[in-house]
Amino acid sequence: MSQPPPPPPPNEPPKDGFGAPQDPPPGGFGAPQTPPPGGFGAPQPPQGPGYGYPQTPPPQSPPQSPPGYGYPVQQPAQPPHGYGYPGQQPAQPPYGYGYPQQPPTYPMQPQVPQGGGGRKMSGQAVIIVAAVVAVALIIGGGVLYATSSGKDDNSKNNSSGTGGGTGGKKDNSGTGGGGTTGSNGEEKVPADTSSKVLFQVPAPSVAAGSSATTVGSWLTDKVYAKSGNAEVDGYDPDSGAKLWTIKLPGPVCSASRHATDSDRTAIVYEPAMPTKAQPSHGCSEVAALDLAAGKELWAKSVKSGDQKISLDNVTVSGDTVATGSTSGGAAFDISTGKALWSPKPTDSCYDAGYAGGAKLVAVRKCGAYGSTRQLHIQTIDPKSGKVISEYKMSPGIEYASVVSTDPLVVAADVGDTAGDGSGISDFFSIDNRTGRLRTRISAPGKTYAAKCDGISKTEACMMLAVGNDKLYIPTEEHDGTGQYSRTNEIVAFDLGTGKQTGQRANAGDGYTISPLRMDGANILAYKRPPYDKGGQIVSIDATTFKETKLLENPATRSVRDAETSMLPEYAEILYGGGRLYMSAVYAHKPTGTDEKEYLAIAFGTR
Repeated sequence: MSQPPPPPPPNEPPKDGFGAPQDPPPGGFGAPQTPPPGGFGAPQPPQGPGYGYPQTPPPQSPPQSPPGYGYPVQQPAQPPHGYGYPGQQPAQPPYGYGYPQQPPTYPMQPQVPQGGGGRKMSGQAVIIVAAVVAVALIIGGGVLYATSSGKDDNSKNNSSGTGGGTGGKKDNSGTGGGGTTGSNGEEKVPADTSSKVLFQVPAPSVAAGSSATTVGSWLTDKVYAKSGNAEVDGYDPDSGAKLWTIKLPGPVCSASRHATDSDRTAIVYEPAMPTKAQPSHGCSEVAALDLAAGKELWAKSVKSGDQKISLDNVTVSGDTVATGSTSGGAAFDISTGKALWSPKPTDSCYDAGYAGGAKLVAVRKCGAYGSTRQLHIQTIDPKSGKVISEYKMSPGIEYASVVSTDPLVVAADVGDTAGDGSGISDFFSIDNRTGRLRTRISAPGKTYAAKCDGISKTEACMMLAVGNDKLYIPTEEHDGTGQYSRTNEIVAFDLGTGKQTGQRANAGDGYTISPLRMDGANILAYKRPPYDKGGQIVSIDATTFKETKLLENPATRSVRDAETSMLPEYAEILYGGGRLYMSAVYAHKPTGTDEKEYLAIAFGTR
């Protein structure tokens, strides 16, 4: 979160800085990544204090003047979209990755008509766009609206993880000679944890001077699926052979990281390819995908009047696809595309976005234009849109991100006190049955290293995991025991008391550790390597916090350089069944003829 002073250079760095920790790409939080000069495996010079340091987001443009009330909501031109997020992580397959990071933009701000709250069945949504006022205040109160639990047992998510990736897959087959990690973890310990490169997927071709978003990746028992340039492709998880391709008219803007038991998920995409004359057509199309069959089930749009609106986020909870933005939103049946519900046109509130998984949670912004707004965190029934419970955050808290829907954990930067663009100063543990606040956890930016982008990406949190009624969060990097070495830890907070449990998982000298997801009661974590080693996947026992190594990547120069170009803050990382998948959320044309850029890299221990 906040940056400590940079360490002095190592006493024995690799030649030309090879393998040294890299800063994120230029352009700040979510900017497209540039491949290593010279192509796959070329050494990279050091670029700053190293992995784990927070990044400063790009400056924001001021909000546009609001048109008069009743004026059709016009969508501003947007740069190519992409997400690098995660929100809540599934503990069972299939797993997905869906919210890439992009420089946030402020919405247009029409005047807000007054009216009641709630949602209605089907119909098109008219959602009033917000003005934002940043004020730091204390916690609001909880309100119970109904007694039903709203839990949907069809969801594959019972725990959360928001690391640089979004989980893995359940694997009961084991790997010869291995055993389980304990604490009911599904991931097996292989007889040999040394991995090899299973396959690489080349980056898609794009025009010179342009980039394409490639957000979204999922892992099932039979397929690793990854978004390309205006398409989603399915690959054999071991060989990388392409199994199917779903062609789209435009690039993918956002993708749900959740899926149903039948391997169905959802994406949002543009209706046409960007051009120089029109760099963006708006992210107006929401679609359901069948990952088992490799096909698009349906595609819909949401309108304000006669205009399609641009959608910021999409998620899946049970058999419901929910999509939202500052301009509108709606919910659909994932199998048929039938409209289920949408916010009422007369609301003085709008659903900025949704978080899915075990439950469906809306982040709802309320208040008249020109007044101090208030965020309502609502647990809602996925089928009807009925509000089950609501927690009202204090007025003036501008944005919030949902880290987990069950248990319900929300992150916010209260009063912009994080000071580092991370989007987190505090976590709010909420009882989603009653809407009451259980506890508030302070997470100073100078101490903790997680990130969220709650401006439009409701589930866009990274390097966090929730399980066992605890929040697992990495610390910022600090000096290690070796000369000039850097390291960090994962610590745990009790979601009932808000206090640290005293448990601590150390990365080890030269490594930086961050949570990926829960595996039963265990925490799966990725360890970013020092300059002379490969990265690791470890399982952390929930009780003892003992680390068990599940996978260690090769330390060869070419492999290590490729791996360290896809860091947890900016890439999608999935692990399951002894296989690790790392993928980019942007593709662009290399600057040199000898350079190569990769969309995805897969490692495996078998």
